[in-house]
Amino acid sequence: MNNGGSGNFLLVPIPEYPPPDAAASKTVKIAVLGASNVGKTALIVRFLTKRFIGDYEANTGALYSRKVTLDGEEVSLQIQDTPCVALQDDAEGLNCQEQINRSIYWADGYVLVFSIADQRSYRTVRPLYQHVRRIHPSGNIPVVLIGNKSDLLRARQVPADEGAHLASSLGGAYFEASARENHQSVRAAFLQLCHEVSRALGGANGEKRRGGLHLARPKSPNMQELKRRFRQVLSSKVKSAGAL
Repeated sequence: MNNGGSGNFLLVPIPEYPPPDAAASKTVKIAVLGASNVGKTALIVRFLTKRFIGDYEANTGALYSRKVTLDGEEVSLQIQDTPCVALQDDAEGLNCQEQINRSIYWADGYVLVFSIADQRSYRTVRPLYQHVRRIHPSGNIPVVLIGNKSDLLRARQVPADEGAHLASSLGGAYFEASARENHQSVRAAFLQLCHEVSRALGGANGEKRRGGLHLARPKSPNMQELKRRFRQVLSSKVKSAGAL
């Protein structure tokens, strides 16, 4: 990956306490947020592996780690997958699990995801961003907005210009992407956010100023649990193919 990252990556949980020799490297922490069925996990897996797996178990909030090179500097990239958020009946507030609040507080930058084929998921984005702002009331918040499922053009409910306008109002860039069909747009979105976060953090061991809620970082999942989830997905696909 030229100018964006090394070719080596690990789909592993992030240790609760990094080893001493890792303390000198900068850590870029990103949370991926959005409503249900917008493809958050699929986007992360597509970015990290270039592969697409269409079916996943219910999101348990996995953490992934990868070494990447940003602006000539090797950094540790940590990506937090999150459970879905939902609009309340009044379409103003959000129903957020405590794990999501922890993830927001923990992260340095945010990928906000909606489906271009789901207007309600799009309407979730602004309240979700406002929720992030309440947890981090001061300073700039690096963010990108991804309109996923761009392969479903006939089912489109959100015009591209609306997505771009919303992203601009939030101070971020807009990307339309298809985790199913196109790795390049997914990669471009994640790498832009990684660069923005890295620059905001400054030098090695840079730490942003935290404001708002003081919450513990999200817990890492067990490695065996992550392996089990991937084996289950792959096994179900093999069975489906055999049935045909």
